[in-house]
Amino acid sequence: MRKAIVLGIESTAHTFGCGIVDSYGNILANINDTYIPVRGGIHPREGAQHHSDVAPKVIKRALNEAGLRLGHVDAIAVSLGPGLGPCLRVGATIARALAVAYNKPLVPVNHAVAHIEIAKLTTGFKNPLVVFVSGGNTVIAAYSDGRYRVFGETLDIALGNLLDAFAREVGLPHPGGPKVEELARRGERLLKLPYIVKGQDVSYSGLLTAAIRLLKEGHKIEDLCYTLQEYAFSMLAEVVERALAYTEKKELVLTGGVAANSELQRKLKIVAEEHGAEFGVVPKALAGDNGAMIAWTGVLAYKHGVTIEVEKSYVKPRWRLDEVDIPWI
Repeated sequence: MRKAIVLGIESTAHTFGCGIVDSYGNILANINDTYIPVRGGIHPREGAQHHSDVAPKVIKRALNEAGLRLGHVDAIAVSLGPGLGPCLRVGATIARALAVAYNKPLVPVNHAVAHIEIAKLTTGFKNPLVVFVSGGNTVIAAYSDGRYRVFGETLDIALGNLLDAFAREVGLPHPGGPKVEELARRGERLLKLPYIVKGQDVSYSGLLTAAIRLLKEGHKIEDLCYTLQEYAFSMLAEVVERALAYTEKKELVLTGGVAANSELQRKLKIVAEEHGAEFGVVPKALAGDNGAMIAWTGVLAYKHGVTIEVEKSYVKPRWRLDEVDIPWI
């Protein structure tokens, strides 16, 4: 197939993004606009309204940055899930409209698969064990027999959600994860929190409840942030180590919004080194939700004939990673 150019649209949660990538893996544009709630977490309806408001300018900026018109792209890729229904529907509606108006194929993309593929592209890894951690996802996965298989995940809330929810309780601004990391560096005391690992899965909701209880008891915020990170990351590192030993993969890659956390990187790098595996991290600019990862995964899918009829392009808020066929590996 000749060189293909795909425009990708991301709108699963707080970010509306538009990326443009060619089949050589060149990121021609990656423009994203993130909804920041005034208080509390993201409200799906408000997030959707934000996406509707910013979508035209984000897409226009991406096309201008790439030096292209819509007629120049070969396909329109869109993240159909998993994510927040109202937010997903905005991106899907826009992608459908562009596909119909410009007579372009529509390519369905799973948001989690996109986080994995952009990490593989940027690290050069071919067959890694993947640790995907974000506001809504905590998954350990690896490719086997036509799909990415899950070798561990959260039983309740995700790692990013844990950090953001605790940050809100403390009164830190959104996004909370980076603020928790900053305060954790000044922590001096390791407090006692529940350590909940069940087989290959982790559970973070009890950890959050216990941390809030300690907060109300008057412990230093720095110590609480340090303790919360230490427990949460150690739990994750334990199940990652077992998955690495079981799969015998020689590459370990960290991706998703929480991948930017330097302490989490440090812990997982140690795990990789102890098992003779190479460790890689997605670049910070591509760690959070973004349009480029949808466009690149769209390229991979499009080159292997994966498209969807507009009439059948329903959003899938609970679309699991291990339900997606991966014909390009």
